[in-house]
Amino acid sequence: MNLRRRSTLFAATFCAALLFNNASALAQPGAEQPNVLFVFADDMSFETIGAAGLLDIDTPNLDKLARRGASFTRAYNMGAWGGAVCTASRTMLNTGRFLWQAQDSIEPAIEQKQMWSQRMQTAGYQTYMTGKWHVPNVKPDDLFDVVKNVRGGMPQDFRSQGSQGKPKGYGYNRPLDEDDYQNGWKPWDKSNGGFWKGGTHWSEVIANDGIEFLEAAAEHDKPFFMYLAFNATHDPRQSPKEYIDRYPLDRIKLPENFLPQYPHADKICGLGLRDEKLMPYPRTEFAVKVHRQEYFAIVTHMDDQVGRVMNALEKTGKAENTYVVFTADHGLAVGRHGLSGKQNMYDHSVRVPFFVVGPDIEAGTQVDTPIYLQDAMATALDLAGASTEGVDFKSLLPVLHGETKKHYSAIYGAYMEKQRMVTVDQWKLISYPKIGVERLYNLERDPFENNDLSANSEFAPQLAKMRKALSDLQTELEPSFEQPPSQPVGS
Repeated sequence: MNLRRRSTLFAATFCAALLFNNASALAQPGAEQPNVLFVFADDMSFETIGAAGLLDIDTPNLDKLARRGASFTRAYNMGAWGGAVCTASRTMLNTGRFLWQAQDSIEPAIEQKQMWSQRMQTAGYQTYMTGKWHVPNVKPDDLFDVVKNVRGGMPQDFRSQGSQGKPKGYGYNRPLDEDDYQNGWKPWDKSNGGFWKGGTHWSEVIANDGIEFLEAAAEHDKPFFMYLAFNATHDPRQSPKEYIDRYPLDRIKLPENFLPQYPHADKICGLGLRDEKLMPYPRTEFAVKVHRQEYFAIVTHMDDQVGRVMNALEKTGKAENTYVVFTADHGLAVGRHGLSGKQNMYDHSVRVPFFVVGPDIEAGTQVDTPIYLQDAMATALDLAGASTEGVDFKSLLPVLHGETKKHYSAIYGAYMEKQRMVTVDQWKLISYPKIGVERLYNLERDPFENNDLSANSEFAPQLAKMRKALSDLQTELEPSFEQPPSQPVGS
């Protein structure tokens, strides 16, 4: 009887024998091996942490986590090969391979036991997973010792399936106005399904699962690796009404880079892209505020669940020997630059929160060194003493221990064949190669990416440097990339 089957049969007691004593095939851990608790959010921009001071949003538990350890202010997702950005992000995270190598690396990685969880098992860890997975054609049951409540990529509600007399698509293109809002889809209406499917909000299920495992872990010495993956804050952004009520619309500020419509949206991602159809075109102040209200509410609701898990960890007595990593698979626009989704190269969509808390991590540390969120895998393997052979991403321990400040010479980003991005120090170049459009930003002076400098002759030398940096990365990272003909500066 496999572990997955047994965890189902004995869920009421979640017996310690099942969780920790039935792993004879694993190597025995060393006494100094720390536990690793990885907490993963979905669709969560770097700005949605109250402690960051960028938004009026309540995240007391994540703020506390940030204060207890190191906060990386410039953590990036490398991009995606399709509209489901989370699929690419999670595939990179679990294979350890860069964007254009990750998809083809899944099968050989599994066969060679080189997926993240498998590497942790080989190092002697009991592995646990609950929540969103979304790595294509892979079952978590085959990779983790214990698996509970695996969720799909997106909670399905009336908007995508239709039911109870509601047409398919109900809940998209909303709200058109205040009357439409009053008569339309509501995030606290449990009959909509989505996060409420099964009767308990999925964020609460994830916390319940994690607490259950930690209570069992308290009775054993075997090191554990926990992969807690929330579907929040992905749409449908549903949460109990009291969380919505915490964010009246007069509390919601219109984004500094609000636009009714992004000038090239139809070419770089498409007006018909599912994420972009969530709110109406042209974007209105009212619609954007409603969507941000619901976004902030589900963030705060998830924050409460993270707090429950952290309290449970403290009660185990194992917190002092546990590293906690919190991050998300990518960010989200929700009205910034006239965009709704994550299929773009702006910071609100490619940057995520990233915290590391652990025994030797100095509390209150802020790290401005640019990293990839997928560095979490290499870092955990490094902590566990596990093999990192074949992993493209880098361990953050040298940065955390002050051994280096330079982690990557430049940060690369891509979306399908339509968008490319490179960030070097405070400079950022976004390229739309299919339509011959570029955007150049100084992130230090212009953090909201409002002032495109690409056509300013004063910055022509910088533009040329950034083009070369991008071309160099494409040569290195993109198997089929061919050097373009030289481009006149300022074109």
